[in-house]
Amino acid sequence: QVHLVESGGGLVQAGGSLRLSCAASGRTFDDYAVGWFRQAPGKERRFVAHIASRYINTYYADSVKGRFTISRDNAKNTVYLHMNALKPEDTAIYFCAARIAPDFGGIPRDYDYWGQGTQVTVSS
Repeated sequence: QVHLVESGGGLVQAGGSLRLSCAASGRTFDDYAVGWFRQAPGKERRFVAHIASRYINTYYADSVKGRFTISRDNAKNTVYLHMNALKPEDTAIYFCAARIAPDFGGIPRDYDYWGQGTQVTVSS
């Protein structure tokens, strides 16, 4: 069992930056691959970024590639999402999720555990 808590969301102007954190407790965190997803009002939850469990493999949605960076600090049981050059279309609730399988997962049902989400709002 893994418990995830996101933080770091907020209101930012277009072009600004935010760093989201996903803090984990429970089982050994470095056994889990972690993904970030986002959900805008009235839309489905969509993949943003993924980082493997014990390796540095990362994957990104095309819409954030080059602007967002996912990283992890297993000693702190935390995964980060560094978001730069934010756009109004990045506005959404951002969720982190963990999965025990080591390979990439790009859809919500690939993940076993979810946080409660953190709101990111980008003003134009």
